Amino acid sequence: MAVVANNAFGIDLGTSNIKIYNRADDEVFVEKNMIAIENKKNLFAYGDSAFEMYEKAPSNIHISYPLSNGVIADIQNMELLVKYFLSDLMKNNVKPADYYIAVPWDVTEVEKRAFKDLIKESNVKAKKVMVVDKAVADGLGLGIDVKNSQGVLVVNVGFDTTEISILSLGGIVLSKLIKVGGRKFDDAIKAAVRREYSLIIGGKTAEVVKTSLLELEETQTGAVVYGRDIVTGLPVEREIPTKLVDECLIEHFNTIIDNVKVILERTPPELAADIYRHGVYLTGGASQVSKLAQLMSTGTGLKVNVSENPVTSVALGLAKIINDDNYKTVAYAIEGMSK
Repeated sequence: MAVVANNAFGIDLGTSNIKIYNRADDEVFVEKNMIAIENKKNLFAYGDSAFEMYEKAPSNIHISYPLSNGVIADIQNMELLVKYFLSDLMKNNVKPADYYIAVPWDVTEVEKRAFKDLIKESNVKAKKVMVVDKAVADGLGLGIDVKNSQGVLVVNVGFDTTEISILSLGGIVLSKLIKVGGRKFDDAIKAAVRREYSLIIGGKTAEVVKTSLLELEETQTGAVVYGRDIVTGLPVEREIPTKLVDECLIEHFNTIIDNVKVILERTPPELAADIYRHGVYLTGGASQVSKLAQLMSTGTGLKVNVSENPVTSVALGLAKIINDDNYKTVAYAIEGMSK
C-alpha cells in the first residue's frame, strides 16, 4: 500500500464531544468539547479536564460548551479548542493538512460557512477544507454504501439535537434537525428528582443515571444519587427507582419518534419501500439510552439497527472519505456552495 504523505483530519464537532479522525495514526480522538476560562481571559483547561471541573469551579473560572444546538455559538473559544486539540494530536508540531468537517444539513448557509471559517481561522495550516453533510458521514460510519444505497433513514441523537435524515445515492433527500437530545434527557431526570424527592442534583449526576439505566434495570436496582436537599439545604444520598427515570424520559423519546414519522410521511414512496426493508439506523451519543430503540421500533413499525460506535460513527465516516477515493465526491468545498 502506498504511503500517503499528506496529513488529513476528519472533524466532527459535537456539542458535548469533539471527535477528530487523524489519518497519521488511523485513530479517532474523542474529548469533551468544553473550555474553562479564568478571569474572562486566560485559558485554564480544555477538553476532558475542563469537564472534570464542570459544576465544581469557583466563579472566576467560566466553563462552557462553545457549540449550541449543533452550531457554533462561541467562535473564539471554539477556535482555541480546535487549535489546541490539533496541536496535541500533531505533538505540538503543526504541519499543513487537509481537513474534512461534518456539518448538519438543516442549518443556514452562514452557519455552514462558520464551520469552514473555524478551521481557516484556527491557525492550523489548513491546505484544503472540505465539508461533508453529517448524515452522509454517519451513513458511511454505520457501514452503509451511501453512494449506491437508496432510501436509508439515519437518526442521530446528539447532546443538544437529533438529526433525522433520509439518504439516497450519496445525497440527502430530506433532513430535519430537532432540539431534543441528551441534554433534554438530563434536564428531565433533574426535574423529576427535584419534584419527587425535593433533591437538587447536578447535570453530571443526571448523565450518569441516564447512561447506567440499562444496567440498573437488568440488576433491578435503583440509581443512587447525591445532591442537595431543598428543605434542609444539606447534602444527601437517595436511591431513585428506574421507573421514575423511564417515565420522565418518555415524553422526549416520543418527540423524536413523532418527528421520525413526519419525515417518513414526506418520503417518496419508492424510497419508503427501501426504508421498510432496511429499517432505521440509530446512532449518536444519546441514542444508547435504555428503551429508546425499542420504543422507536414500536412507534414506527420498523426494525431499528443500533450503531456499534454511536459516538464516533460520523468521524469513522469521515475516515472512509479521507481514505477511499470512491467516496471523495460526497465532500464539497463551501465557496459557491454546490448544495
